[in-house]
Amino acid sequence: MSHYRPPAPPKSPLITPEGYKVLQDELDYLWRVKRPEITRSVSEAAAQGDRSENAEYIYGKKLLREIDRRVRFLEKRLPELRVVSEKPTDKSRIFFGAWVELEDIDSGEELKLRIVGCDEIDPHKHWISIEAPMAKALLKKTIDDEVVVERPMGKGTFIVLDVRYHEHVD
Repeated sequence: MSHYRPPAPPKSPLITPEGYKVLQDELDYLWRVKRPEITRSVSEAAAQGDRSENAEYIYGKKLLREIDRRVRFLEKRLPELRVVSEKPTDKSRIFFGAWVELEDIDSGEELKLRIVGCDEIDPHKHWISIEAPMAKALLKKTIDDEVVVERPMGKGTFIVLDVRYHEHVD
């Protein structure tokens, strides 16, 4: 049995200015604050003697590996990203960075979401990746357009109620 896995398809390099800043801040925090803090605690734990049964030492080393893995990823990913800060000329159509309000035709339920890069997805904020089926179906649509989306639970039909390129606070 082979353990070969084909390489993952490349992720979209698009990101919002806010998303880019979050990733930069995370890298800075991990490198300047978290890693030195964990390194200090590992050194203190190592000074206590037998490392093979020292849970603090073992856990600290594991945390350091996780931090280093994330730092390597961010250092590689940040230069690949393309920050999209300009608004589209046609603000009535849905493009990257748009906040969109939809109505589910079947249930009448309203849905608010934002189309962002794959590095800044946040289900709690209803931010979806530009690569998501919903986002792909919404691209270039405008208010009152009907959108059909293939979902795991079956097809969904939505009407576009609103398109904005700035956050609307209720």
